[in-house]
Formats: sequence, structure tokens, C-alpha cells
Amino acid sequence: MTVRSLPAVGALLVAVALAAGCGSGDADQPTAAPSGPSVSAPAASGSPSATPPAIPPTAGGAASPPASPPAPATPAPPAEAQGPTQRRRATPPPVVLPQRPAGAPGAKQVVDAFKAAGLKVPHAKDRSVDCGPDGLGLGCSEVIATDTVTVYVFPDEISAGDIAETWGGQSYRRGAVVLNYLEAKTPAAERARYERVLNALR
Repeated sequence: MTVRSLPAVGALLVAVALAAGCGSGDADQPTAAPSGPSVSAPAASGSPSATPPAIPPTAGGAASPPASPPAPATPAPPAEAQGPTQRRRATPPPVVLPQRPAGAPGAKQVVDAFKAAGLKVPHAKDRSVDCGPDGLGLGCSEVIATDTVTVYVFPDEISAGDIAETWGGQSYRRGAVVLNYLEAKTPAAERARYERVLNALR
């Protein structure tokens, strides 16, 4: 190479160096950030995990399924919907009447004596249940009613006397036995015959 070509070679090298310097200067400048609000990623603690939580294994080693919620309890129907409660009819206790005193004739014995004497005692009916609290509550022991006279027998003479006084002239008493004419309407002349038969009983 001759000495005359040296200046031309040097000028070429300088041009290449300048061109390379301009290109590298643009690449070194930082890129401007885009304008506008920035969107940040959701925090890991606030967002639900897409993966379901792991189920701890049971004693046998297999994972047990999650327990299902209990079924809601069915409310009981109101009392009106069940219908009326049927109650059994209570059987009333038997009526216990006081015993007639020893030696006193029974009501049936008195009525039989009237029949034997030829006296009328039609439609004789035992109504001793009327002596109890569900009846007249007189506290008597026996009662037999007929169309002509009703025969009462009391457990003692005191009770018989009290009842005879209450009925006044419509009754007759001998001991614990009381003859009642209130319902019979027996004539006074006929009453004396019934009373004589009663007095003859021992």
C-alpha cells in the first residue's frame, strides 16, 4: 500500500466508528413506561385458591369425604291437625251402701210381708242406688219402691228418725225401717194396714 491511500483508510474507519456509536446510543436509552393506571396482580392471601383444600387422611390412610350437612328437622303437625283425642269413658266406681243394722228386716222382707198379708205392692222396684251420692244421697241401706208404698231401711235408728221427721205425716217409722207415702198417695185408711204388718215383723 502506498502512502497516499492512508488518509482515505483513516477517514473510512472514523465514519464506521461514528455510525456504530449512534446506533448503540439509542439502544441504551430506557423505554418509557406506559401511561395510565397500572393494574396490580391480586394478593395471594386475598384471592381464593383454585385448588380445593386437602382432606386429611383417616386412620386407615384413605381420605374421608366431607361430612354432609344434617337434614332439617320436620316440624311436628299442630295439635288441631292430629284430630281430637279420644278419651276412654271412665267406669264409675260401684256404689257402696252402709249395711242395715243387725236384727232390722230388709226392704224385700217387708215387701214380701205386705204381699203375704194381702196388701197391694204393684211394680216393686229396687232403688237402693238412690241411697248413694249419685242418687238422693239419703245414706240409706236399702230402698224398694212400689205403687202403694216405698220401704226404706237405714243403717241406724237415728238416721231413720231424722228422715221420718223430714217427711212429716207422709211416713211411718219402726226402728230403722221407714214407710214413705209421698209418691204412692196411699189413702190414710190403707196406710194403717201396712204399718201393722211392719210392726208384726221380728
